[in-house]
Amino acid sequence: MKKTILPLLSLAAAVILLGNTGCKPKNAESAASGDAAARVYVPPGKYDELYNFVSGGFSGQVSVYGIPSGRLLRVIPTFSQDPESGYGFSEETKPMLNTSHGQVPWDDQHHLELSQTNGEIDGRWLFANANNTPRIARLDLKTFRTAEILEIPNSAGNHSSPFITENTEYVVAGTRFSVPMDTDNGDVPIDSYKKNFKGTVSFISVAPTTGEMKIAFQLLLPGVDFDLSHSGKGPSSGWFFFSCYNSEQANTLLEVNASKRDKDFIMAVNWKKAEEYVKQGKGQVQNVQYAHNVYNDSTHTASSTMETKTLVLDVKNFPDIVYMIPCPKSPHGCDVDPSGEYIVGSGKLAALIPVFSFSKIQQAITNKTFDGDYDGIPVIKYEAALYGEVQKPGLGPLHTEFDGKGNAYTTMFISSEVVKWSIKDLKVLDRHATYYSPGHLCIPGGDTKKPYGKYLIAYNKITKDRYLPTGPELAQSAQLFDISGDKMKLLADYPSIGEPHYAQACPAELISKNSQKIFKIDENKHPYFTAGEKNSKVTRQGNRVDVYMTAIRSHFSPDNIEGVQVGDDVYFHVTNLEQDWDVPHGFAMKGNNNAELLIMPGETQTLKWTADRVGIFPMYCTDFCSALHQEMQGYVRVSPKGSNVPLTFSLGKNATPSDSTNTN
Repeated sequence: MKKTILPLLSLAAAVILLGNTGCKPKNAESAASGDAAARVYVPPGKYDELYNFVSGGFSGQVSVYGIPSGRLLRVIPTFSQDPESGYGFSEETKPMLNTSHGQVPWDDQHHLELSQTNGEIDGRWLFANANNTPRIARLDLKTFRTAEILEIPNSAGNHSSPFITENTEYVVAGTRFSVPMDTDNGDVPIDSYKKNFKGTVSFISVAPTTGEMKIAFQLLLPGVDFDLSHSGKGPSSGWFFFSCYNSEQANTLLEVNASKRDKDFIMAVNWKKAEEYVKQGKGQVQNVQYAHNVYNDSTHTASSTMETKTLVLDVKNFPDIVYMIPCPKSPHGCDVDPSGEYIVGSGKLAALIPVFSFSKIQQAITNKTFDGDYDGIPVIKYEAALYGEVQKPGLGPLHTEFDGKGNAYTTMFISSEVVKWSIKDLKVLDRHATYYSPGHLCIPGGDTKKPYGKYLIAYNKITKDRYLPTGPELAQSAQLFDISGDKMKLLADYPSIGEPHYAQACPAELISKNSQKIFKIDENKHPYFTAGEKNSKVTRQGNRVDVYMTAIRSHFSPDNIEGVQVGDDVYFHVTNLEQDWDVPHGFAMKGNNNAELLIMPGETQTLKWTADRVGIFPMYCTDFCSALHQEMQGYVRVSPKGSNVPLTFSLGKNATPSDSTNTN
C-alpha cells in the first residue's frame, strides 16, 4: 500500500503547488504575440472560418463559438430547461426531457461528436451525451436545435460517449459507473461490486437520412469505468477503442484504490463482428424501460415514447468481439490518428504516452499473444500491441488530437501545457503553456481522416489572473493556438460557458449553406396553428381555455381577453406569422411560473398559464422585434370562479365606459 500511496501523494502535492502559484509554468508567456490580434480579428460584416461546438458540462447545454474570433454565437438548449427560449417549459418541448425517471430538467453534458461520411465531417448533425441520467441527444445543424434524445438503459454515468463510426452508422456509449443491470435485483450490498456490478457499451444506430436513433445492441462487460473512446478508420475500420480505468473494481476511495495497478486497459471492440452476431439472432432480449423523445419540425411538437426492449450480447459468450490492451495508468484519452493505424492512450498518472499499432494488435490476436484474461476477456501482451512510447511528454496527459501532417498534440493537465509530438518517431517537437490545467483540446476535424490543421483550442479549467474576478468562481477558458507552423503560437483566449469538456469544430461552409432561416407558414402542421389574424379565437372546455393567437410586428391577436376564471388552465398557442429571417417573437404573462416563449418565424409554440387569482394580467412580447416592441402587449381579465363574465376576445377595440363595467 505504501508504494501506491506515496506516488499519489507526490502527484497531489504537485497539483497543490501549481494551484498555490497560480498554476503558471516557469518562463511561460503571459500574452499572445504582437500580430495575434490581427489574426483573430473578424471585421464587421464578415463571418468566422469555423463553427466550434463546445460541451456545457454542468449547464447541460451546448455552446457554439466562431473561430478565430471566439465570439459566442449560440447556446443550444439540450438537456436543461432554458428560460430564454422556453425549451423544456413550453408544452411542445416538455417531452424532450422525459425519461424513465419522469421529467429530468437538467444534465451534465460532457462530450460532442459531429456526424461523418467516409471518416470526414459532413455538417449534418451533432451528437451530445448526458452523463448524469444516461442519454444521447442529436442536434440538427440546419436549425441548431435538439431534434432527438434517447435514454440509455443498463447504464449509469454516460460519460464515455457519444463517439461515432466513420459513416455515422452508430453512436457508441459506455458506462462510467458500473452498476447492476436494469433486469437484476439492484438491492445488493455495494461491497458485492465484483460479483454484481457490470459495465455496458451501447451501439446506437443512426438512420442514414433522418438521423433517427435506435439502440441496436449492448455489450455486457466487466465492472470497470469506461472513459473515452474513438472509432477506427482505414485499416482499423470496424473497430472501436475505449479507455477504461478501475480495473481493480474498487468501490470506495477510487483515487487510491483504483490507482493500484501499473496498467489499466484500452479495450478494443470488433463491432463488425458483434453486428454479425446480432444479424444471426444471437444475444438476449431484455425487458427494460427507456424514453425516446423526438421533435417534429412540421408539427413544432415533441413526442415521447417509452421503449421496452434491448438486445444484450454478453462478451463472455462471444470471445472474438472484445480484447484488452494494457495501458498505463488510469487512462483518460483514447485517440486514433487519421491513418487509423495508431491508437494513443493517455494515462492520467503516467509519465509517458503509449502508442499502439493496429496491425500489431491484429497480429497479436492471430497469434494469440495473450497475457491471460481479464474476467474472461483476452489480454493482449503490452509489448505485442505497442508501437512505442513518447518519453517525458509532461505531467498528466489527458487527450490527444492530430493535425493531419503526422503530428499529435496532447494536453497536460498538471504541467498546464499542450505538447506537440511526432507520431512516426515519438519525439516531442514543441510545447506551449496554457492558462491553466487543460482537459480536452480541439483541432477542427482532429479525430477524423481529414483534420483541418490550422488551429488548436485548449479548454482550461483554471483561469487565475486571466480575467476580471467574479467572486469565488472564475470563468473557464478556451485558448486559441495557431498550429500551421513548426511552433505553436498563442493567438487569443476567451471565457467559455459552463464547464467545457470536449469540443468539435468544422469549416463554416459545411453548415452555413444549409442553415434554415424560417419555418414556412403553409407547412405548419401544429394542431393549434392559427393561419392569420382572422382565425384567432379563444375557446373553453371545462376549466381549460385555449387561446389561438398570432404574433406579428407589432401586436398580438387577440390582445384583450375576458371571461377567464380563477382555476382555469390557459393555453396560449402563439403562431409567429413573420416570414422574415431572424424575426422571432416572444410571449410572457405576469405570474407565469415557467418561462417565456420565443417563437421563430412560421412556428407555433404553447405556454400554459394557470389563473390563480382575480385581476388584470398583462401579456407582452419579450423580444425587441421592432421600434414599437413596447407596444406589443395585451391584457387578460381573470374573474372569480363561477363568474358570469362571458369569454370574449378582441383586437382593435378600445374599451368604453359601458364596456368596462364590472359584470360579476
